[in-house]
Amino acid sequence: MKWMIASDIHGSAYYCRQLLNAYNREQADRLLLLGDLLYHGPRNDLPEEYDPKQVIELLNAKKQHILCVRGNCDAEVDQMRSVVGDNHVGWGDVPMDDAMPVQLTRGHTYNEQNLPPLHRGDILLHGHTHVPACVPHDTYTCMNPGSVAIPKAGSWHGYLIMENGRFQWKTMTNEVKMEFADGKRIL
Repeated sequence: MKWMIASDIHGSAYYCRQLLNAYNREQADRLLLLGDLLYHGPRNDLPEEYDPKQVIELLNAKKQHILCVRGNCDAEVDQMRSVVGDNHVGWGDVPMDDAMPVQLTRGHTYNEQNLPPLHRGDILLHGHTHVPACVPHDTYTCMNPGSVAIPKAGSWHGYLIMENGRFQWKTMTNEVKMEFADGKRIL
């Protein structure tokens, strides 16, 4: 199964459209969103074409393909109108790849500095920082797709593709920026 993994749309209709265009181009089977879909939060500037209502419409049109982790900027009241409410998962193991156990979280509670319960070989996958990451540790690997709309620390607007145990961090224009497979970073 081919997964597209993204985070931090923050209400940008412009970048949400780019993400969904990339999803179609990638021909991924599922889209996993790691939170902060609609609002920009007090520490972020408004992203391009800030329009949370349009983001709801765009994501709801792909509802059957989307799985979401609720973000720290995702309001509970919006779950009544958006894909987040129907297809929400909490912390934990989601069957994404039989050979590779992936633990999902938002990143504002559990992260590299505050680890959840992990097993040897787990991948801790989270958003929140707006910075793409692939950090192998002795017993687990920490990964972050970066941000769709508000990248930080000189990173790019992008997403992550997971297929057959291989991870690729890509820009919205399909440029591969990082790659991880067989327990190590390749690019």
